[in-house]
Amino acid sequence: METTSGQAPVIRVQGLEKSYKKLEVLRGVDFDVARGSVFALLGSNGAGKTTVVRILATLLKADGGTATVNGFDVVTQAADVRESFSLTGQFAAVDEILTGRENLVLVAKLRHVKDPGAIADGLLDRFSLADAGGRKVSEYSGGMRRRLDIAMSLIGNPPVIFLDEPTTGLDPQARLEVWQAVRELAAHGTTVLLTTQYLDEAEQLADRIGILHGGRIIVNGTLAELKALLPPAKVEYVEKQPTLEDVFLALVGDTSKDGGAGDTSVGAKE
Repeated sequence: METTSGQAPVIRVQGLEKSYKKLEVLRGVDFDVARGSVFALLGSNGAGKTTVVRILATLLKADGGTATVNGFDVVTQAADVRESFSLTGQFAAVDEILTGRENLVLVAKLRHVKDPGAIADGLLDRFSLADAGGRKVSEYSGGMRRRLDIAMSLIGNPPVIFLDEPTTGLDPQARLEVWQAVRELAAHGTTVLLTTQYLDEAEQLADRIGILHGGRIIVNGTLAELKALLPPAKVEYVEKQPTLEDVFLALVGDTSKDGGAGDTSVGAKE
């Protein structure tokens, strides 16, 4: 089977099954991920999202079904699969004692990449960390650590990256920073499999969304296709309730217009 673009999918999962003793976690999971796209695997805690990623990353063996990454079977061609992807887990795998640049250089050397310093500098710039490159990671915010973690995953230019709930535990600003980093990945042609339990995250980032529930993908499509599954919204009259701003302006007047200010106490008399 080919994707709509005519190319074979970079990730293909068919009939994937996995149980832990009597607990059936995956009961026939099927999905494809097109090259250069962002696919969000959406589900609640315990739905089996991380189990899928661990199987694709050759860290766990499925009980049934097949899976390929970049054209390689995860069981019979595990070594080729491992050379095709990078994995970013739920917690940033960075060394807090080192600086951001030192983390990148270390990974580049471990992966035997030519000119580690230039690679590190390029990634720092790409992920808006150039000004913080010389600081220890222990001084980084949560969003900065996660962006550094994703940057480290890209060393060696893997065609596929797995992001397993990358914004878990981050504050809203840090989440926005990570979202921008994921958009950068897609813009550079990296194929991204993103697992998340956040609806807005899938809505913001994914080209296609698969909802994992009860051990199966119960729906798989674009955001527009998923929205089309629901009946058209009804237009109803809803009485608008005043906001605090409305109350304030009603009491004191809009000073931007008349330049004056009145008594702001409730129940003030003239």
